[in-house]
Amino acid sequence: MSTGLSMAAPDQLEPVRRFINTLDIEAGTDALDDWLDSTDPDDLHRARELREALRTAAAANHDKTPLPAAVVAVLDDAARRADLVVAFTPDRHWRTASRATGVDGALGDLVLRVLDAMTAGTWPRLKVCARDTCRWAFYDTSRGGTGKWCAMRLCGNRAKQEAWRARTLRARGSAS
Repeated sequence: MSTGLSMAAPDQLEPVRRFINTLDIEAGTDALDDWLDSTDPDDLHRARELREALRTAAAANHDKTPLPAAVVAVLDDAARRADLVVAFTPDRHWRTASRATGVDGALGDLVLRVLDAMTAGTWPRLKVCARDTCRWAFYDTSRGGTGKWCAMRLCGNRAKQEAWRARTLRARGSAS
């Protein structure tokens, strides 16, 4: 759900956020074909699997729940196919890289960005909107890191209105 609001993540995570958002659940549009430079059905399948694994992983950042085994398997497979390597530098740091090219290299780059964000401590703030009809990826800039919705003005207000309606209906039902 494109809100027009700035939900950008820090540099290393912004491409991951945009990749997750190639599927607009609310609008029913999928822009993955535009993002991916391949028409191979297997490439598209792996990219969609990785996108949904990253969406699930970002959703787990809300309450720090363990990742499902299927998500871990998709992330591991993307890393393996990308032939990720770690190289140490003379200045006592390291760099990571993907030796693969093409789609596997591009997907590996996204996995590397997640690893970099985990190292930098920014990964836990990449989340997806808690509204099931939205699930838009956003970077949580709230003070306590407790943001639930991609935009309070939109999904937050909708969720609060739905909760109010449900409470009102329950109250009316108990009064009968």
